[in-house]
Amino acid sequence: MAISLFALALFLYLGLDLEQTSPFPVSAAPEGIEITYGTVLKLMHERTKFRLHSHDVPYGSGSGQQSVTGFPNVDDSNSYWIVRPQPDMSVKQGDTIKSGTIIRLQHMRTRKWLHSHLHASPISGNLEVSCFGGDGNSDTGDFWRLEIEGSGKPWRQDQRVRLLHVDTGGYLHSHDKKYTRIAGGQQEVCGVREKRPDNVWLAAEGVYLPPSGSQ
Repeated sequence: MAISLFALALFLYLGLDLEQTSPFPVSAAPEGIEITYGTVLKLMHERTKFRLHSHDVPYGSGSGQQSVTGFPNVDDSNSYWIVRPQPDMSVKQGDTIKSGTIIRLQHMRTRKWLHSHLHASPISGNLEVSCFGGDGNSDTGDFWRLEIEGSGKPWRQDQRVRLLHVDTGGYLHSHDKKYTRIAGGQQEVCGVREKRPDNVWLAAEGVYLPPSGSQ
């Protein structure tokens, strides 16, 4: 399968061996492709269609850590995340991921981890979601439990999912409340402890590694 120039650039950036692993750009991926460790993807908030986004701008309140927002444009490179396991887990790149698994999401551009804690989010006062740490610097505040709606099959691109923060018990959440001082109409991302329709996310654009052992 041909690899797009963007897919090639991503995998050169990540230092992956393209001779041993052929990634599937999302535009060429079959519907329902399985999501594996090492995949680079965007997460789309189901109701608003905004992408989970971060960039090297700190919050002006709360933790002061790198901010996380919902971004309306599909083509922004700051909305890519790498799917990672917990540290010291006996899994490898290309392994599939089942419902109930604890994962981490690493922001591709800044190398920091999707994180949460008990600081209040800037707009709604819910749990703040930030980016924190980096390569070799991760803690339990970066742990998210994957909840897949429906049967217990491995995570696929067409499945509705929730991400439950292990330390705080808050679901990754977004809504229509937007920042007035941030360009581009970005909306708040936060954590809430109740299961709601606005907790649902879908895997969208990205470069999807095939499952281990597939051709």
